[in-house]
Amino acid sequence: MFRSLRRALCAAVAALVLPLGLAAGTQPAHAAEPGAGYWHTSGRQILDAAGQPVRIAGINWFGFETGNHVVHGLWSRDYKSMIDQMETLGYNTIRLPFSDDIFKSATVPDSIDFSGGKNADLQGLNSLQVLDRIVAYAGQGGLKVILDRHRPDAAGQSALWYTSAVPESTWIANLRALATRYAGNSTVVGIDLHNEPHDPACWGCGDTARDWRLAAQRAGNAVLSVNPELLIFVEGVQTYNGVSGWWGGNLMGVADHPVQLDVPNRLVYSAHDYATSVAQQSWFSDPTFPDNMPGIWDKYWGYIFKQNIAPVWVGEFGTTLQSTVDQKWLAALVTYLRSTDAYGADSFHWTFWSWNPNSGDTGGILKDDWSTVDTVKDGYLASVKAPGFPAGGGGPTDPGGPGGTAACTAAYTVSSDWGGGFNAEVKVTNTGTTPLRSWKVTWTWPGSQQVTSMWNASYTQAGSTVTASDAGHNGAVAAGGSASFGFGGAPGGGGVPAVSCTAT
Repeated sequence: MFRSLRRALCAAVAALVLPLGLAAGTQPAHAAEPGAGYWHTSGRQILDAAGQPVRIAGINWFGFETGNHVVHGLWSRDYKSMIDQMETLGYNTIRLPFSDDIFKSATVPDSIDFSGGKNADLQGLNSLQVLDRIVAYAGQGGLKVILDRHRPDAAGQSALWYTSAVPESTWIANLRALATRYAGNSTVVGIDLHNEPHDPACWGCGDTARDWRLAAQRAGNAVLSVNPELLIFVEGVQTYNGVSGWWGGNLMGVADHPVQLDVPNRLVYSAHDYATSVAQQSWFSDPTFPDNMPGIWDKYWGYIFKQNIAPVWVGEFGTTLQSTVDQKWLAALVTYLRSTDAYGADSFHWTFWSWNPNSGDTGGILKDDWSTVDTVKDGYLASVKAPGFPAGGGGPTDPGGPGGTAACTAAYTVSSDWGGGFNAEVKVTNTGTTPLRSWKVTWTWPGSQQVTSMWNASYTQAGSTVTASDAGHNGAVAAGGSASFGFGGAPGGGGVPAVSCTAT
């Protein structure tokens, strides 16, 4: 409800301001809100327009770079409902991959369902116009957008930033066109210049046909020449001085050959990191795994943050979570990202891969129905989502305060039970007439069951009684809305106990 109110108010303000000469696509800044306005860097920090530190805690939503020429899932849902869901889950930024195909006049998006009023305002639009609508709606809710030049064309990924069909001149011209298109619109905070450069791309070798660092400087400066407010996100390469890593994930060369941009305080380095569901790496079979991983991350990209050289954004990381190795990897990476608490307000930044369930080697935050949340994956990320933004539409009122009654119910579902243990999910629904600010759920098992792990909530257990409270980012629930958390327990056979919910 409050997100809808916020969007309506922003639209009303825009309607009043535009006739007074504000450029199309421009959104008025709300300087008091966290993350407002354009961003800039200071050492390892990214700061908002008011100079306050911000943390990118976001999600990749792909599709514009594919033959559909539009974000995926619109064949199933309305784009606004998906952006609302991202916001509800606590993601504050959307990374949108695209290919240069979307700049071609003949390119039109396909696989969009317009039935029942879904995506009605996208009918008849080309890919860039659909992108405009997505950016506008995300911005009304306070989310930020990072545009990612993922591929030269929809056919597939390229090792270098250019191909015979899409030369460097086209790449730079299209980046400039995007920067110009969104000039004055601070929802788009930056551009990721090219996704995952890899061999034969080099860093600092001086060969202009292969040196990604030099190419990033040329492209970054071209973007800043038309929109000097944008952040420039520069990924790594695969191999530096004979040491190889993930595509785009090797930033070792920054120590000797930093990127130099004409506009200061606009550079963010970006790394990618994955688990065994994507590919094997030597460190996964190290006998000290996963304790060896912080040293690996320090070597490839973490040192940039720790030495206060520049901000670091893990633009992609993901896994199907099917193997124990991958589960340990994700837990270790989240702990590593969270360990920056030792640096005060400073933090690593990240966008998880992906929102989409149809990423073959990782899956997504959404399950195959394009609606249900994979609460296990999302739960891993809960501890690094806050502090964040948007601030919301003014925040919910006090439970039971003026204007409504606060109430909630909880539904307990066992998703699997193998005798020695079980997994379950609890869905909290706001049955009142005013938004919840927080909630607490309690149940008592008939046997000796114990919680072994919990995600998207914190808990205490006394004997057979468990009390679970929201995790902060999912405490605010609109009237009629819901939030979920999951947990593992042992032994199995506990059945479904009676559950009570309290609005707090």
